[in-house]
Amino acid sequence: MKRYAGLLKNTVGLVITVIHIIPFYILITMALKQSNDYSSRWQLPDYVFLDNFRLALGGGKLLQAMSNSLIVTVSSVLLVALLGAMAAYPLARVKSKFNLTMMSCILAVMMVPKLTVLVPLYSLIAGFGGVSTYWAIVLLITTYKLPACIFLYSNFISTIPRALDEAATIDGCSKFSVFYRILLPSMMPVTATVIIMNSVSIWNDYSFSLYFMQSPLKRTVTLAISSFFSQNNTNLNAAAAAALLAIIPATVLYLSLQKHFVKGMVDGSVK
Repeated sequence: MKRYAGLLKNTVGLVITVIHIIPFYILITMALKQSNDYSSRWQLPDYVFLDNFRLALGGGKLLQAMSNSLIVTVSSVLLVALLGAMAAYPLARVKSKFNLTMMSCILAVMMVPKLTVLVPLYSLIAGFGGVSTYWAIVLLITTYKLPACIFLYSNFISTIPRALDEAATIDGCSKFSVFYRILLPSMMPVTATVIIMNSVSIWNDYSFSLYFMQSPLKRTVTLAISSFFSQNNTNLNAAAAAALLAIIPATVLYLSLQKHFVKGMVDGSVK
C-alpha cells in the first residue's frame, strides 16, 4: 500500500512539474523563431534566431525598463521588510486588545484588491505630482505589501522565546537593541520569504506601473513587454524573448535564497 501511495505522489509531482514547464518550453520555442515562422509552437526550430532578443533589448528598451524595475523593486522590498519587521515586533510581543484590533485591521486590509482603489489613489498621487516618479510608486507598493509582511513577521516572532528578550534586557540592551541585535538576525528565514515573494510580485507588477509610470523613460519590465502588443502590430516572438530575459533576475534571487524560503513560509504562516 505504501508503495502505491509513493508512486501516486511521484506521479502527481511529475504531472505538476510538467504543467509548470510547458509554458517555459513554448516561450523558448517562440523566442527562437522568426516572426514569419508559422510552424507549431510545440516544435523547436532547426535554427537559432537571436534577432528577437536584439529587438527586445533595442526597440523594446528592455534594459532601461529592467533598470527602472530594479530601482522600484529594491527600494520597495527594503522598506517592506524593515517596516514590516519593526511593526510586527510590538504586535507580537505585547498582547493587548489594541494590538489584537490592529492585527484584525491588518488582516482586513489584505483582503482589499488593489484594483478597487486605483482611481482614488491616482487622483491623490496626481494631486501631489507623483505620476511617473519613483517615490510615488515605491510608497504605494510598500503600503500595499506591508499587511502581509507584518502578518508573516508577527507569527514568526511569536515562535521566538521571550527568554532571549529578557536575557538581552538584563545585559543592558534597550528595546531597539533587542530587536536589531537579537530578533532581526533570527528572522532570516521569514525575511528570505518576504524578499522572494515581494520581489517577484513587485517585479511582475502591471496595474500600478500602468497607471503611475506613464512616462516612456520610466516604464517597467511589464510595460516594456506589453509594448510588443498593439492593435496594429503584435510581435509575439520579441515579447517571448523579452519575457525570457525578464525572468532571469527573479530566478537568480530565488536560487540564492531558496534554502530559507520553505522554512520561512512554514514558520511565518503557522504559529
